[in-house]
Amino acid sequence: MKIEKIKINSFGNLQEKEIELKEGMNIIQGENESGKSTLLKFITTMFYGISKNKRGKEISDYEKYEPWHTEEFSGKLAYTLDNGQTYEIYRDFRKKNPKLYNSEGEDITKEYKIDKNTGSGFFTEQTQIEEETFLNTLVTEQQEVRINKQEQNILVQKIANLAGTGEDNISYKKAMDKLNKKQLEEIGTTRSQGRPYNIVKEELENLENEKKILECHKDKQYEIEQEEEKIKKEIKNDEIKIELLKEIKKIEEKKELEKEKINLIEKIKKENNQKIEELKNKIKKLEEENLAEIKSEENKLNKKNKKYFIILFTIFICSILIFILNNLFLKINFINYIFYFIIPFLLVLLVIEKIYFKNKKIKNKNEKIIKNNLLEINLQIELLEKNNKEQNEKIKNIEEKINLENYLEKEKIKNKYAEKIKKEEINELIEKKYLLEEMQNHYQKNNLKLHTLLLDKKNILPKLEKLSSIEEKIEQLREEEKQLLKDNLGIELAKQILEIAYQKMKENVTPKFTQYLSESVQKITNGNYSKVKMNDEEGLIVEKENGEYIPANRLSVGTIDQLYISLRFSMIKELAKENLPILLDEVFAYFDSNRLKNILVYLQENFSDTQILIFTCTNREEKMLENLAIPYHKVNMT
Repeated sequence: MKIEKIKINSFGNLQEKEIELKEGMNIIQGENESGKSTLLKFITTMFYGISKNKRGKEISDYEKYEPWHTEEFSGKLAYTLDNGQTYEIYRDFRKKNPKLYNSEGEDITKEYKIDKNTGSGFFTEQTQIEEETFLNTLVTEQQEVRINKQEQNILVQKIANLAGTGEDNISYKKAMDKLNKKQLEEIGTTRSQGRPYNIVKEELENLENEKKILECHKDKQYEIEQEEEKIKKEIKNDEIKIELLKEIKKIEEKKELEKEKINLIEKIKKENNQKIEELKNKIKKLEEENLAEIKSEENKLNKKNKKYFIILFTIFICSILIFILNNLFLKINFINYIFYFIIPFLLVLLVIEKIYFKNKKIKNKNEKIIKNNLLEINLQIELLEKNNKEQNEKIKNIEEKINLENYLEKEKIKNKYAEKIKKEEINELIEKKYLLEEMQNHYQKNNLKLHTLLLDKKNILPKLEKLSSIEEKIEQLREEEKQLLKDNLGIELAKQILEIAYQKMKENVTPKFTQYLSESVQKITNGNYSKVKMNDEEGLIVEKENGEYIPANRLSVGTIDQLYISLRFSMIKELAKENLPILLDEVFAYFDSNRLKNILVYLQENFSDTQILIFTCTNREEKMLENLAIPYHKVNMT
């Protein structure tokens, strides 16, 4: 792969900058603070994006390189892969994802995976190299090779790590020791004591025992809650029924009021009937009294008339006797007839007429009195009977009204409570099979039961709260136990993977690295050291000319520096499918002329097909390349 062109619109202290790079050696020369390191950061950022995460630093890379005096924060980079395909990256660093164009200028960004956290991974897909590996192998800065004698052992260890694990900051032995230590200290085993796993297991056992004791209260609470729910439903049902019964009671009370009216009317009727009966009795009594009076009068008249009849009879007899005597002894003439017969006869007739008419007069008089009395009484009876008919009509109207209103009110109640109470129950309540007083007593009993249950519930509540707290703690401890087992499994898995990876590295990669190191050390030391080996006990060892093996840390600092750099470069050949550029930022500032010559020759011989960017503030590298007749391309930052 080769970087072709760079266009910086604005990035850090660089603005409106265009740079063209070539194959092979490229010298990026400029004074301090001229933007060389910024340019290097721009290149890596164009490939992998810029982070807003501080990652332990005071400010993030985004904050560090965001321009102060312009809103523009963007750039473009053109590169060609080993297969000859050319691409252009355009990034607006204020946005997460770049735009990637092919040689025809078509936007092909969506052809590559986009992670919601890290953005587009086009460069990783193209090269199979992640950002961390790219920075740890292809990008080398001055501070990474500027070491003193005291740091020599660290660098040797890094070389050993690279040869043993493929990462300069990972040691298999240290990693395994750390994993074992982490496993013991942070987790523990079944045999250990006082470790997190053992503490959790012991606490779990104690809490489980306490939980068993308290669970009986939970069962009791369940029973109470079931009974409470049942009673609450009954109370609610009672309340509805009581409300219904009260409404029915109102209807019945209203009905009773209407019935009182009927009773009053019935009372009036009764009084009328009594009066009618009294009047009828009065009529009977009048008739009886009148009859008695008539008889009495008749008796009186009869007695009086008897006297009259006796007198008349006596007169009549005397007249006859006189007439006979006269007839016998005297001659009877017309005057005598008149005197002896007609006058007495007339007197008799007169008496009889007087008696008859007097009796008739008395009788008529009595009949008239009785008739008047009877007429008056019958009139009263008629009025009373008429009044009774009117009262009967009133009663009929009231009863019809009562029945209609009663029916309508009850139908209204049925409709009102149809959704709350079963139809059968409503009918039973309306028919008063359950009386209001009985329902109220039942309601009060249920309330008393509920109150008792709530007291029982309140009494066991502290124990249940403790049980709940224990259950939460048990759940928490189980999660901790699960997490500890998961962590333990993760560590065990990591150890297995580390062991497998280490064995594979020893079998496949380490021989290549040690062979490469052997060739490098032989060239760098002009044959003084010819072979490098790795073993678990001594680490990195070097063979001297006489065949003796010595620890690598006995080599000179300069030799170790060169081994470290060359080993890092060789790593990428094993890891990347692309021949990626090598970026060196002031790496050779502390190299003497001989070491500088050796490393440049080494790079030319071993990486002649690789684009190399050397960032420097001097012309030492440029002069040395000219002296060695090694072609290069120069870029001035000033």
